[in-house]
Amino acid sequence: MKLPITLWLVLFAAACSRPTTGTDAHEDETPMPTNRIAVPPPVRKNLGIEFVPVERRRVAATLRLPGHFELLPQARHERRTPMAGRVTIAVAPLQEVAAGDLLYTIDAPEWRAAQRELGQIEADLRTTTARIATMQLLLAAHHLHEQSLREAAAVMEERVQSLERTRESVGGQAQAIADAKVQLAQVRAQIAEAAEKHVETQARITELESDERALRTRTELALAAAAAVLGDEPAALAGRWRTIGTIEVRADAAGTVERLPVASGAWVEAHELVLTLADLSQVRLGAQALKSGLPRLQPGLPVRIHAAGAASAATAVLTGTLHLGAEADPTQRTIDVYVHPEGTASFARPGVAAFAEIETASGAADELAIPLAAVMQDGLDRVFFLRDPKNGDQVIRVAADLGVDDGRWVEVKSGLADGDAVVGAGAYALMLASSGSAPKGGHFHADGTWHEDH
Repeated sequence: MKLPITLWLVLFAAACSRPTTGTDAHEDETPMPTNRIAVPPPVRKNLGIEFVPVERRRVAATLRLPGHFELLPQARHERRTPMAGRVTIAVAPLQEVAAGDLLYTIDAPEWRAAQRELGQIEADLRTTTARIATMQLLLAAHHLHEQSLREAAAVMEERVQSLERTRESVGGQAQAIADAKVQLAQVRAQIAEAAEKHVETQARITELESDERALRTRTELALAAAAAVLGDEPAALAGRWRTIGTIEVRADAAGTVERLPVASGAWVEAHELVLTLADLSQVRLGAQALKSGLPRLQPGLPVRIHAAGAASAATAVLTGTLHLGAEADPTQRTIDVYVHPEGTASFARPGVAAFAEIETASGAADELAIPLAAVMQDGLDRVFFLRDPKNGDQVIRVAADLGVDDGRWVEVKSGLADGDAVVGAGAYALMLASSGSAPKGGHFHADGTWHEDH
């Protein structure tokens, strides 16, 4: 028997209006699959998650070379003993010293001998100077004696002439004239003898003055030699060389005591190495580039230096200019490159590894780039995790649309904007937790364990 059409409509309406069970309601409220993962501060701390800001870089025009810092040749100073003697060390290994600080002292017998020589030269100089002064007085006396004899001779000449005029007028006076001429001859002989002594005295003074100049030259040379030993200026040493008992060796420039092979109190020979100072701030980055890259490398190109392991260009970066080595290696087909950093940084120490990023084309366009370490390989896909711009405690799994890379940074063609940040450290744990063919939501517990949303 067929039911009326009206009854069928009533049954259908009742079935449609049947209340849903709890299971049906749960199925209706199940969220759609999502690529967002909640990472609150406790989770970030436990998983070691760190965010790296997106940067604009010339990835395609950047050549990245690994290298290490090395001391410049002029940054190392060797201090050797100028004379043999017993040393007393005043510094400790790896101690930092300033310019002028005492490094060590030397008790050298040869220095005592140099003091005796300086004393003897000084005594000879004083004696010679005094003799010159005495001879000058003697020369003045000779001059006065000669002058008086010449005046006496002039008087005798007038007497002889007067006697001769008297003889011509009155006669006689022969004996008186003869006596006067004899006395005149004697005076002239005395004048000649006085002139000879005057010349001898003048010659002796000239000889003493020559000796004095030689002694002064010897004094200057001896003081210069002593100043070279003591590391001082000759002018400053002139008045105090007598009071110096031991040789003090001081630092010419600031630095760190790098080597100290001699113990305090040891006897060292002349020119033996006592210690080495190194100015650790005077470094350069040395690296090697393939000869095939020479067309892109030109001296003077701008270079950025990053510490090995730095996650971002904002951490531990120096700038400098490129210098090419003088000779390439034909066997390895490489050439040495050097970068002299402008400024200092805590990681710029001898032997520390670093990377040189050389911009080979300064006019190239900037691209959005992220560290290559932030990109994870998930099967056939490469993904990174973007920090949600609207919620800092949440990250978004993004399929990477990548371009070229320089070994550290990689270009991202889509999915990023200026000001974004991606997960650097800790991205591997996020990749393992969210790995799958289809995106699925979930969350981490505070202890770092992952819980998938149902």
